[in-house]
Amino acid sequence: MGSHSHLLLFLLLVFLPLGKPDLASDKAALLALRSAVGGRSLLWNLTQPTPCQWPGVHCENNRVTVLRLPGVGLSGQIPSGTIGNLTQLRTLSLRVNALTGQIPADIASCTGLRNLYLQSNLFSGEIPDFLFSLHDLVRLNLAGNNFSGEISPGFNNLSRLATLNLENNRLTGSISELKLQSIKQFNVSFNQLNGSIPSILQTMPSSAFEGNSLCGGPLESCPSNGTSTNESPSNNNNKKKKNELSGGAIAGIVIGSIIGVLLILVILFILCRKNAGKKTRSVDVVAVKQPEVEIPGEKPVGEGGNGGLGSGFPAPATAIAAATAKGDVTNSGNKKLVFFRNDSRVFDLEDLLRASAEVLGKGTFGTAYKAVLEVGTVVAVKRLKDVTVNEKEFKEKIEAVGAMDHENLVPLRAYYFSKDEKLLVYDYMAMGSLSALLHGNRGAGRTPLNWETRSSIALGAARGIEYLHSQGINVSHGNIKSSNVLLTKSYDAHVSDFGLAHLVGPSSTPNRIAGYRAPEVTDARKVSQKADVYSFGVLLLELLTGKAPTHALLNEEGVDLPRWVQSVVREEWAAEVFDLELLRYQNVEEEMVQLLQVAMDCAAQYPDKRPSMAEVTRRIEEISRSTLRQEDPHPDLIDDPDDGSSGRTHSVGSGPPPSLMD
Repeated sequence: MGSHSHLLLFLLLVFLPLGKPDLASDKAALLALRSAVGGRSLLWNLTQPTPCQWPGVHCENNRVTVLRLPGVGLSGQIPSGTIGNLTQLRTLSLRVNALTGQIPADIASCTGLRNLYLQSNLFSGEIPDFLFSLHDLVRLNLAGNNFSGEISPGFNNLSRLATLNLENNRLTGSISELKLQSIKQFNVSFNQLNGSIPSILQTMPSSAFEGNSLCGGPLESCPSNGTSTNESPSNNNNKKKKNELSGGAIAGIVIGSIIGVLLILVILFILCRKNAGKKTRSVDVVAVKQPEVEIPGEKPVGEGGNGGLGSGFPAPATAIAAATAKGDVTNSGNKKLVFFRNDSRVFDLEDLLRASAEVLGKGTFGTAYKAVLEVGTVVAVKRLKDVTVNEKEFKEKIEAVGAMDHENLVPLRAYYFSKDEKLLVYDYMAMGSLSALLHGNRGAGRTPLNWETRSSIALGAARGIEYLHSQGINVSHGNIKSSNVLLTKSYDAHVSDFGLAHLVGPSSTPNRIAGYRAPEVTDARKVSQKADVYSFGVLLLELLTGKAPTHALLNEEGVDLPRWVQSVVREEWAAEVFDLELLRYQNVEEEMVQLLQVAMDCAAQYPDKRPSMAEVTRRIEEISRSTLRQEDPHPDLIDDPDDGSSGRTHSVGSGPPPSLMD
């Protein structure tokens, strides 16, 4: 018995202290990182007992698992003994800083790393081989740096890799050896690559490869190998004879060529005159009344005439042609699209004029189109209406919008301003809007939207809005609704239409958004951050109930969605609240109730009762981690697959938490 007690005491002395030193070593690593590259830009309160309370730091089981420090002014090189000591790290985001040198090799010690975001820095050198030993990587973004050298086939070792962004570097060589079986998002545009595109990547959009010398797949076909070198001597002699032309034959060829060139010039002149006539006549099309389309992306692509446009909707090309016909483009002196950041001008106004277009929908601030350029690039173009500010103020405000850079925002790539036309060019989101996904095709052929995807969308949208709010106390979205949450093919949420409310007049903010509008808002152009939180709460309720706020008038009294949810909670609890598609997921009932609690807190009647978006994001992250602890069938749908702790809550059917009844 004595020997057993001594053994037990020995084990306790050996193993119990390991928890605190682990977190202590993590804290030391973070402080070393702060000292080397952060300085005062990392406003961490060193008097707090644990680094888990520092901004950008999240922990699980007494270890740091998430470090997110985007756009905080980090500079210089990352030394060894910092990030590499955070051995339980799962997500690392240092994007949009000014970090230089090479990626520190000791990051290889973070063997559980799943998300690595290093884009928009100044890293250089070759992409290090040690990254290929991080077999759990799901997302890797190294875009917008100074990486050089070739793209190693070592990427094939990353069997779980779903996202790989390498664009805007100085990479050379070919990509023919890449065989990324799990890849869903891929981009190597604007490097110095050549050769053919491997078959496994040929389903990617052409924009993923532009700015290189690549061929095949979505780009032009690769040239053939040319004629065989194994030609017989007789064939060579015949060729020589054919090449020995007389002087008269040469003179005939020259005269014929001159005549051919003159004919081509005449034909081109006639065609240009015809095209000019067509552009002038297209002004009449713009005057056609545009039907109301509530949900962008709901209309099936390709329906209607006019190159896929619905009847009565002018394409962006038509709009620009109309402005050109009026002389507006020429007179303003602004003939070009204005691009943001370091986006290379791979197309211009004339390319948009020639693009085929499809209507995505008519929203609060104008009509959106999908434009397919002749080079294969696909963009979304929004034609603004009722812009009330002058050109100088428009440029100032829209450049502030273009400067917004977050992975959960739809990036504004370019804009065009003239007297009669204001156009915005965005990235095109393939899956359309959350509104269309939730409310479109509710019939027998519909694919249910599962809990993991819904919670991932909620988290992504929250992060995008939180980023907007972090840009200044007076910065808000002003028009949060499900049709302004757009989705990629992997269902990553991107928030759109931010910053546009200050450009338009009162006529562009109709009662159509009243279902999302906070009670205190009287002028939709002046929306506070707390009012944004209310709108986001309504969006969460829409995700959970499957009911659109504009369709929430379920009785003659005109009850809005938050009030309807509260009334049902009081009487019947969750059986009638949650979307029927969610009720099949019995193992996530607690998480559904938690998210419902967050939604109701956001939709509180009084602004001071609502949480901040930072708090909302933190709570949704905890809910997502709780879901992942139970099962992780689609890890690449969740941006942060790390786990965390959350308190016990009421399960469905047990009665609501007290605050739902307040």
